[in-house]
Amino acid sequence: MANIARFWRGASVAAVCALALAAPVRADEPTADTVVATVNGQDITLGHMIALRAGLPDQYQSLPDDALFKGILEQLIQQAALAQSVEGSVTKRDQLSLQNEERGFLSAVAMRRVVEGAVTDEALQAAYDARFADAAPQTEYNASHILVSSEEEAKKLKEEIDGGADFAVLAKDHSSDGAAANGGSLGWFGLGMMVKPFEDAVVKMKPGEVVGPIQTQFGWHLVKLNETRIAEKPSLDDMRDELAGQIEQEAVARHIDEVTAKAEITRPGEGIDPAALRKEELLD
Repeated sequence: MANIARFWRGASVAAVCALALAAPVRADEPTADTVVATVNGQDITLGHMIALRAGLPDQYQSLPDDALFKGILEQLIQQAALAQSVEGSVTKRDQLSLQNEERGFLSAVAMRRVVEGAVTDEALQAAYDARFADAAPQTEYNASHILVSSEEEAKKLKEEIDGGADFAVLAKDHSSDGAAANGGSLGWFGLGMMVKPFEDAVVKMKPGEVVGPIQTQFGWHLVKLNETRIAEKPSLDDMRDELAGQIEQEAVARHIDEVTAKAEITRPGEGIDPAALRKEELLD
């Protein structure tokens, strides 16, 4: 009987071990609600940690996970302890600032949701067509200039050019800006890229012509138009980032208009003296 009892005890142990190997017991996978610390009974969860990590600057995102985990957990514990240390003594100024921060955060959430679905291939194509489908051809200009500080010096140099002097050589010797090293060459540019007096002169010139002196806020210019060309229309890929920004701004503006139009809004404070904004003593 003793031998039989020992046999069954040995068999039971073996069976338990076999079952343990066949179906290992695993702890539950952590979730956003998994508590990682408590501070005076206040829970800090894995979700709090993940949300904080997601908002960290790029230089912290590449840190090892173990270092980030320890650092974030310690930061949240310290924040909780500090926040609890002022409970019951939070000032009106503090409460109002917290409300402003919450309002600002949630408004950013709303705008982010609008932006996420705004930029589609169809929207990009429509914005591109609206800007360029019927756009008139645009002229680009290639010009050089000589910039000096006085009208008298500019006139003297113009006389030399009219007498056959080389424009590029005079630009290297006399022009006061960075283009002097390249013989005064400004390269290609379109409308709106130069100051108005300079642009107004260039659009009236013929290739090879030299005009001036022309005064701008930078000084006195002699301008030589080298050549012109019809600008190529940019491709959709070239404009993608700019158009995406435009689409996002328009989508946000529309959404703001929609939600404010639906809101019941009163403005009893419009009669307040604007100088009241400076009365910080009202918060004390």
